[in-house]
Amino acid sequence: MTLLARIVKCETRLTRSYSNAAPTVKMYIDGQFIESKATEFTDVHDPATNQLLCRTPKCTRNEMESAVQSARKAYESWRHTSVLTRQNLMLRYQALIREHSKDIAANLVKENGKTMADAEGDVLRGLQVVDACTSIPMLQMGESTANIATDMDIISYKVPLGITASICPFNFPAMIPLWSFPISVACGNAAILKPSERVPGASMILAELFTKAGAPAGLLNVIHGQHAAVDFICEHPDIKAVSFVGSDQAGKYIYKQSSAHGKRVQCNMGAKNHCVVLPDANKNKTLSQIAGAAFGAAGQRCMALSVAIFVGKSKEWIPELVEAAKKLKVNAGHVPGTDLGPVISPQAKQRIRELVESGVKDGAKLDLDGRDIVVPGYENGNFVGPTVLTDVKPTMKCYTEEIFGPVLSCMFADTTDEAIDIINKNPYGNGTAIFTTNGATARAFVNRIEAGQVGINVPIPVPLPMFSFTGNKGSFLGDMHFYGKYGVNFHTQTKTITQLWRSSDATDIASSTAMPTMQ
Repeated sequence: MTLLARIVKCETRLTRSYSNAAPTVKMYIDGQFIESKATEFTDVHDPATNQLLCRTPKCTRNEMESAVQSARKAYESWRHTSVLTRQNLMLRYQALIREHSKDIAANLVKENGKTMADAEGDVLRGLQVVDACTSIPMLQMGESTANIATDMDIISYKVPLGITASICPFNFPAMIPLWSFPISVACGNAAILKPSERVPGASMILAELFTKAGAPAGLLNVIHGQHAAVDFICEHPDIKAVSFVGSDQAGKYIYKQSSAHGKRVQCNMGAKNHCVVLPDANKNKTLSQIAGAAFGAAGQRCMALSVAIFVGKSKEWIPELVEAAKKLKVNAGHVPGTDLGPVISPQAKQRIRELVESGVKDGAKLDLDGRDIVVPGYENGNFVGPTVLTDVKPTMKCYTEEIFGPVLSCMFADTTDEAIDIINKNPYGNGTAIFTTNGATARAFVNRIEAGQVGINVPIPVPLPMFSFTGNKGSFLGDMHFYGKYGVNFHTQTKTITQLWRSSDATDIASSTAMPTMQ
C-alpha cells in the first residue's frame, strides 16, 4: 500500500475507536505507531466543514515517560555515530519528504484549511531546513588553534545535548516540526515532538518518513496532549532543550517553566508585523504584495503583514488595495483557484469578528468587511474574507492585539520618521518591511528599525535556513534562534580541550602553585 493510500485510509497512524466513529491518532514511540490508553481526547475538525476528522489523545504520563526512555536509549547510541552517518540520514529524509510533499500538503489542507498552494509552501519551507541539515559536517565544525602556547593546542567541539523537545503550533503543521527535530537529530540528539493537537496528521506522516529514511527506533518520538504534556516536557530532567512556536501566553509559560528546570529554551511567540509604504514605491507591485502577505493563509502566520503604514500621498492607493482584496477567492482549500481558506476554528472566527468590531467602535473605518462571507457548499466552515480597517490608531485594541486573521489595519504617517516611531513603539519585533525605490531611505530604515527581520520590498522577510529566524523584542524569548548557525548552537554544547605535549614531560616532575599563564 502506498503512503498516500495509508494517509487517506488512516491505517498507519489512526485506528477506529469502538466508542466513537472518528478514528483516534496514534502515538509514535520507539519506532512504532502505538494506540494511547488515554481517556481524554481533542477533536480534530475540517475547518472548511467542521466535520469531525479524528481525535487526538491526551497521552498518559506513563506513555510520555516511555517516549523519553526510548529517546534516551536511542541517544546513547546515536551520539557516537559519525557526522557522515547523520548527514546520510538527512539526505535520505530530504528525498522522501520531497517525494511525498503533495501527500503531506493534502493533509494540511484537510486538517488546517490551507489552500493547496499554501500547504505546499508550508512543506517546502520546512524541507529547506532539512536541506540545510545535509551540511551538518560543516555546520557542526568546532574550532582549534595550534601552538596557542608553547607545545599547547586548544580544540573545541560542538557536542549534542541529549534529548530535545518541540512543542508545535496549528498554523504550520509541517514547517515548524521540520524547523526543530531534524537539526536536533543531525547534531546527535534524540527528539520528542508534540504537534498541535488540532493538526496532528502531518507530524505523523513526517515520523513515518523518518523511519523509512533509516532513523533508528527512538530517535524521534511523537506524543500528544495539551497542558499536561507541556508541563511534562518543561519539567522532565532528561529533556535538555525545548523549542516552541505559538501564542504569547503559552510561550511565556513554557519559557518560565523550562528555564526554572534548567533547560535551554527558544520561544517564537506573537507578532504585529508592519510595513511602510512610501509614495515612490512601485504601486502595483507593492499593493499586490501587501494583499498576499496580509490575507494569505487567512492571516494565520506569525509573519503575516497585519499593519500597513501609508506615508504621505501613498494613502491615496488604499481604494486600489481594497479592490485587489475583493478579487481574492475565498473557498475550501482543495478547490482550485482558492486564495484564502478558512481559519482554524469557530472560536478563532468569533475572536476575529470581535476585534474588528472593537476597531470600528474605537473609530477605525471599515473599508472592507469580510466577516459575514458565506461560501456556497461550505456554509458551516470557519470562513472570514479579506477585511481592511483604515485610520487605525496605536491605542486601539485591534492594533494592540494580534488578530491572527485576514485583517489588514491601515495607519497614516506624514513622514518615514513618524512611521519608524510607530513601529519601534510596538512591543513586538518579529518582522517589518518598507516599500520604496530609494536605496538611501531603505538603508536608513534598516539602521533605525528595531524589529529583528526586515524586508526591503519583501513583505514577509523570513530568512532562508542558511541564516536564522531572528524575531526579537516581545516576539521571542530564549537563548538562541531557530535553524541556521543559531539553531546548531542551540542544539549543541561546546566542549573545549586544552592539550600540552612536551618532550620534557617524561622527566620534569617539578610542581608549581602559581596561576597557570600557559606561556
